[in-house]
Amino acid sequence: MHRFLVKLSSSSSNPLRSLKNQRLILPLLPSSKSFSSSSVSPPTRPSNASNRFGYPYFAEFLIKLSPLSSNSRTLGVNGSSSRCISSEAGRESIEYDVLIVGAGPAGLSAAIRLKQLSQEKNIDLSVCVVEKGAEVGGHIISGNVFEPLALDELLPHWRQEHAPIEIPASSDKFWFLTKDRAISLPSPFDNKGNYVISLSQFVRWLGGKAEELGTEIYPGFSASEVLYDASDKVVGIATKDMGISKDGSKKENFQPGVDIKGRVTLFAEGCRGSLSERIIKKYKLREEVNAQHQTYALGIKEVWEIDESKHNPGEVIHTLGWPLDPKTYGGSFLYHMNDRQVALGLVVALNYHNPFLNPYEEFQKLKHHPAIKGILEGGTVLQYGARTLNEGGFQSIPYPVFPGGAIIGCSAGFLNVPKIKGTHTAMKSGMLAAEAAFGALHEGLNMNTYWDNLRDSWVWKELYAARNYRPAFEYGLLPGLAVSAMEHYVLKGKVPFTLKHGKADHEATDLARKCTPIVYPKPDGVLSFDVPTSLYRSNTNHDHDQPSHLRLRDPKIPEKVNFPEYAAPESRYCPARVYEYIEDEEGKPKLQINAQNCLHCKACDIKDPKQNIEWTVPEGGGGPAYSLM
Repeated sequence: MHRFLVKLSSSSSNPLRSLKNQRLILPLLPSSKSFSSSSVSPPTRPSNASNRFGYPYFAEFLIKLSPLSSNSRTLGVNGSSSRCISSEAGRESIEYDVLIVGAGPAGLSAAIRLKQLSQEKNIDLSVCVVEKGAEVGGHIISGNVFEPLALDELLPHWRQEHAPIEIPASSDKFWFLTKDRAISLPSPFDNKGNYVISLSQFVRWLGGKAEELGTEIYPGFSASEVLYDASDKVVGIATKDMGISKDGSKKENFQPGVDIKGRVTLFAEGCRGSLSERIIKKYKLREEVNAQHQTYALGIKEVWEIDESKHNPGEVIHTLGWPLDPKTYGGSFLYHMNDRQVALGLVVALNYHNPFLNPYEEFQKLKHHPAIKGILEGGTVLQYGARTLNEGGFQSIPYPVFPGGAIIGCSAGFLNVPKIKGTHTAMKSGMLAAEAAFGALHEGLNMNTYWDNLRDSWVWKELYAARNYRPAFEYGLLPGLAVSAMEHYVLKGKVPFTLKHGKADHEATDLARKCTPIVYPKPDGVLSFDVPTSLYRSNTNHDHDQPSHLRLRDPKIPEKVNFPEYAAPESRYCPARVYEYIEDEEGKPKLQINAQNCLHCKACDIKDPKQNIEWTVPEGGGGPAYSLM
């Protein structure tokens, strides 16, 4: 059962005012249910205005408690260890032993491992997880063919505990696509013992396990700022103020953010985490170990419900080639899940050169390939989403420890590119960081043991063996296939050298005058769709009356550089039509940012040619609401 500590508003108009200094325990409501092909539309989602933190939790977490005369208090929830709450200058401050930012596989695995250790050692340990999504799992999206290695270590009895891991991978197919053909190749994948799952559903289940052990999880709260002490040590995060209008004024429902502090803070924000990136730059964590820059790809995904006669639960298909050009790295996947559902996706490396390339439109083209079209025809799209993923691998892992905490999961970048898997490695990194944090708090050790144990783990061995796969494709599709095949089948990652990545993704974009424009077919409304239709299926939602969380470092660059020199690439690489150029009063192009469309994929933060766009967190609870992804 999810349990949330509710702080009560100091406003005299608040109906909960009379319950001051009490705790309200709210039950977990049923998770969002998938809708069938007979449904008229996807389930609607309440607006943030009426349920800011809420879907499905109709609660307000830590709205200002009336300060006690001492300006602080200590309390516990349901037998959990105590934490301190204090009021200073209109903001609440809460202190935990360990604070985890992000309720994904890495963050929740860390929370579970911490609570396991506290029980084993009979030591009180308060653990808090904050999550910007309105519900745990709501922002989680992945393929996903799940390798249970880390889960076996973390929760050995998961098979008896109703985990949403039910469909074993039954076959592996690997196709090279031309425009009209699917040529079967020997599959480099070995998914025996793995499972086809929805990662968003698995994360919700994992969140329940963390709470059963006493972890406090607070969805709907965006970590917008890193807190430091006088010695420049990280001591926690500040959540974003709520109720700020577009013009920066305070609305009637304004609530200041909360300072949430931890003796140890673990950042598990996922790929290109906004605070994680600040930490990496501030402490020069890449330079610490001579790591290369991170490289990325954009994954676009739909979940379909198809005809039962075409459904083969557990079937796994990967492709290379069409619709992408030979110089662009990427490929597609099609996984047969349960309940007549299939997950279809296209992954496009963000170091592509042609600014006219549109990953969303390439995905629409893919669905018209005869081999894909035959599976989808007669089916219905249930959900749409997009997210960037790390592809830098071994070469790009920063030193993950900083004063006051560590970076875990995809925020650091532990994806195994040739496996196309990162959940198991993210979970393991969270477990290792948890053990280091426990040792630092109670055994006289320090967080550097996380780095030492990571390099001694199977994660390190796995990523080292796969290190040359992705950079081999810098030389094109066919050379990349040749080198990766030699690595995989013959040398098995034991070559005495490590290939380097090419340019950073934003630097790889060529000027428009050097490239050929790409004309994409119009969507047919049956297999391919326009962006607004797809956005509706993502359930994305933001309060329109708030400052844009997508910030331009220089507001003149879009009109003076991006539009004339790169043909407005932000209008194409974004899979949610957040960026579009309109005419101003003088008939000149002007960039319009539709921040309410944002899927939190982070492509703009990565691919903008001049690194002019900074992705920051919006108000908590905004963004997509995935239930099947």
